[in-house]
Amino acid sequence: MVDFTLDDVAYLRSDDGRRALADVADLALSGAGQVTDIATVRTRFGERTAILVETILLRRKAAAKFDDPSAWLFTDDALQQATAAAVAEHRARRLVGARVHDVTCSVGAELAALGPVAGQLLGSDLDPVRLAMAHNNIPDVPLCRADALRPVTRDTVVLADPGRRSGGRRRFDPRAYAPPLDALFDVYRGRDLVVKCAPGIDFDQLPELGFDGEVELCSSGGSVREACLWSAGLATPGVRRRASLLDRAEQLTDADPDECAVRPAGRWIIDPDGAVVRAGLVRQYGTRYGCWQLDPDIAYLSGDELPDGVRGFEVLAEIGFDEKRLRRELAARDGGALEILVRGVDVDPDALRRRLKLRGAQPHSVVITRIGTGAAGRAVAFICRPSR
Repeated sequence: MVDFTLDDVAYLRSDDGRRALADVADLALSGAGQVTDIATVRTRFGERTAILVETILLRRKAAAKFDDPSAWLFTDDALQQATAAAVAEHRARRLVGARVHDVTCSVGAELAALGPVAGQLLGSDLDPVRLAMAHNNIPDVPLCRADALRPVTRDTVVLADPGRRSGGRRRFDPRAYAPPLDALFDVYRGRDLVVKCAPGIDFDQLPELGFDGEVELCSSGGSVREACLWSAGLATPGVRRRASLLDRAEQLTDADPDECAVRPAGRWIIDPDGAVVRAGLVRQYGTRYGCWQLDPDIAYLSGDELPDGVRGFEVLAEIGFDEKRLRRELAARDGGALEILVRGVDVDPDALRRRLKLRGAQPHSVVITRIGTGAAGRAVAFICRPSR
């Protein structure tokens, strides 16, 4: 990881720097030829080698988040925390026409998404290197250096993405964010505030920190990307939790119907999108698609029909969970490659897969879960065929 300086950024933004980056971008910089490629860069560009190679490698990593990062500048930490374009654009759609001040703008990912829709924009950050990179990445947006906890605007929607990494390590305590979450809520109390958070944040802790609004969980590309906190003035009336499934252009909230029954497994078992589970909206999801829960406290759903476009697991057999019996059942079905899903039972899927030592040719999925509570609780394994 390279620590960029203002001089480095100035060079990378210069004509010489852009030409050098174009040359380095033609090299693989990986595999067996990596050492040779870096030696080539060092011969041509000397002490600039590290920042040139790092920039090209970060741009390649950024392709997973951005539509076209080929001219962007990043630091490693800034890229890791940058919002994926699809998520940032989704958030921007809730702020159409608004005057927005991004008080932790970093290298400008959120501002780039807001540019086409916001009424007016301002970005600020304390880190001068990231601000210099943002000037390169979003040249049409006004930027200034400012502390997020010392407001420099009024009558704007405040957008914040507190730092959750230090020295490459994640910070899990929201009071240890930079700036701390409780301090943000205090400073901008009564203002329209949008805060991006890690999806694993303890939502029960938020009222203690001073938050009273809507929590939105977003998924994209098959995984939960982030939590977003919308202050009361920006929240949808009556909604405290929302799951936004960007791949399906679908949303659920805690205001949706939740008359979801609990019944034994039908033809299909469904593992709802992670944003649905994390937002606590499994019952709403089941109600929408005519499914039911296997257990009121477990997130798996079941149904006789699979919702369109949703991956499911067709139940072939149901057994009490026992490794020896599971091995026999799978061996009898010529079981080989095995996907294991677990909820409510203390089982390590990878360790179990190794212990089963299956040698067959047919792929299967096994869903292991707990049914019932207390003395009546039991571990169950469903042997399944995945829909895809």
